[in-house]
Order: sequence, then structure tokens, then C-alpha cells
Amino acid sequence: MRTPSVFVALASGLLALNGPAVRAQVPARYKPTIQKGLDWLARHQTRAGYWEGSNGYYPVSMTGLAGMALLSEGSTARAGKYAKNLRLARDWLMAQAQPETGLISNPREQGQGVRYMYGHGFALLFLSCVYGEERDSDKRRKLEDILTRACKFTRDAQTSRGGWGYVSAKDSNQFDEGSVTITQLQALRAARNAGIKVPPDAIKDALKYLNDSTGPDGGVRYSLAQGGGGPGKPALTAAAICCGFSAGEYDTPLVKKWFGFCNQHIPILGVGGRIGHDEYTHYYYAQAVYALGEDGYGKLFPDGKGTDRITWKKYREAAFDGLVRTQHSDGSWSGQNWTARFGEVYVTAVFVTIMQLDNNVLPIYQR
Repeated sequence: MRTPSVFVALASGLLALNGPAVRAQVPARYKPTIQKGLDWLARHQTRAGYWEGSNGYYPVSMTGLAGMALLSEGSTARAGKYAKNLRLARDWLMAQAQPETGLISNPREQGQGVRYMYGHGFALLFLSCVYGEERDSDKRRKLEDILTRACKFTRDAQTSRGGWGYVSAKDSNQFDEGSVTITQLQALRAARNAGIKVPPDAIKDALKYLNDSTGPDGGVRYSLAQGGGGPGKPALTAAAICCGFSAGEYDTPLVKKWFGFCNQHIPILGVGGRIGHDEYTHYYYAQAVYALGEDGYGKLFPDGKGTDRITWKKYREAAFDGLVRTQHSDGSWSGQNWTARFGEVYVTAVFVTIMQLDNNVLPIYQR
């Protein structure tokens, strides 16, 4: 498989920040919590192969996210404890692909019509990660076709400002906002990592969107379609860091501004109480801190106070201890505030993914 140049740039940048890559291990005391969460997800997959949110909503998004959690354990669709679950999820998502458009979703189904770009993005992310391990030649060719069409659909759905909204630019009169934009960006990066042809300029234009959305305080605002005003959003800013890292923006002034904003506005998960959107926030913030490792933050901010420096070990201990305390006896977690309506599949998939970053098995999450 060819290695895209942007991935080389990322690897070189993180090497400079964090030193030679060393395969970390999930501390043993957290493994029972992770295992309970994974087993809960496996039990709640439907026989057809999908997962769903509360009241049957968002099956494409939930299947993509739950599938990523199982892949993070090290299983593939060919081998491992969750191979059967992953095959079912892969085949169900492939069946959702619309050959005439490339959209991986069915807008006519419940909950899909008004937010299909989220599902499309998470499905593209998951299927891109599955594609890299696919050995069946017929299945691989079909996956390649689906992913290539999906990337083209993503580009066609992009607004003139470089972002994405809940539905395509055509269906939304050019509305865009930060969270969907980040979902599409990470999915396109995963596809490119897997060797899928990504339309030229899609990633570049999306990174410009995030740059244009950044306020003087370093926070990423909700939407350029609404004028780009308002306060910066911690969740979107954390997610922007991941996208910046993926594009080789590892020590630029923009990434430093984003990290500075997050350091001021994002408490470590489980410390000092929960905040709104914290599942989403920490899904991306944990990835960013993991990429920095133990020394990266200090190299980004050499003049900063030692007490302000974020390290993966410090973050992991505080956040994971909180997750151990708040996990239900059946292995799941519940959401906070508005995310509670997405259901326990969403929250459990996010938290289990965070707790498995040290497995370092998926290129999109790797240092």
C-alpha cells in the first residue's frame, strides 16, 4: 500500500515533537473496563449488523463509531475476537452505499434525512480502516469502488467555503458548520491513508475552513455560514487539532493557538465535573493529547509553566480513572445533557475508543 505524502509529513512532525515512536500499552488496571465496554457493544449489535441510537435513530453513524471501537481492540474482519461483528458491520454499511450518488446512508430512513452527512462521514471512516485489511479480492474491489464514490460525494457536498453541513451543500443552501466538517476531514484522511483516491483540494479547502473559523482567542467557531461570529467552541477546537495533525500541521502557530485555547477551556475528563458535549470533545481531545505523548506539549510551548503542560500519562490517569468510576455494571456508559438522546451505544463507543488509543493499531489514531 502506498504511503501518502501527508502521512509522511505527520509522522515526521510527531517524531520531532515526541521522539522515536514506542508502542505503549494500555495499563492493566483499565483492561477489564475496556473489555466490559467492548462486550456490551458486541451484545447490542443487531442481527443485521448495525447499531442504533435511542429510538432507532442514527444507525449509520452508530455503526461506524461502534465499528471503530471494535477495530481499536485489534480485531479485523478476518481475525480476532470481534471479527464476526466487524464483518456484519462492514457488510451492512456497504449495503447502505447509494451507487448513483456515493452517499453511504439512506436519507429516507428514520433520523437519516436531516443529518446524513454525519453517518456518511463515520461510515467512510470505518470502511476505510476495514479496507486496509481486506484480503478477499472481490470484496476489496467493491470496497474500493464504494470508498472512491464516497470520497467524491464528500467533495461534491462541500460548500464553497470549504466546510460541510448536516446535509450536502446542494440540499442545505450552502450551510456548513464545524462538527460535520471535522467528521468529513478525518474520514477523508482515513481514506487517503488506505490508498483511496481523494479528490484534489478537498482536504486543503477544509483546513482553510477551520483556519477561517478560528477566532482571536484560538477557539474554532460554530459556523462560517452564519458569519463566523460567536465564541470559540472547545469541542470543535479539540477536533481541529486532530485534523491539523493529520495534515502535518504539528507545530504551526494555528495548532498552538488551538491547543492554548483547549488548555484554558477543557477540563480533563472526569475531573471537576462533566461538561456539555464532553463525549465528543474528548473523543478528539484524547487523540490530540495521545499524539503529543509525554514531551510534545512542552516542545510546542517551551516557555510555558510546567504545571500547565499536558502529557498523555497525566491525561490518561485522570480521565481513565473517571471512566472506570462512571461505567455501569453492564459495561456501558450514559451520556450527559443533549448527548443522552443519542443513547448508550454512542457514549460507550466513544469512551472505549479513547481508552484503547495505546493499542496504536489504526493509522488514523496512531502517533
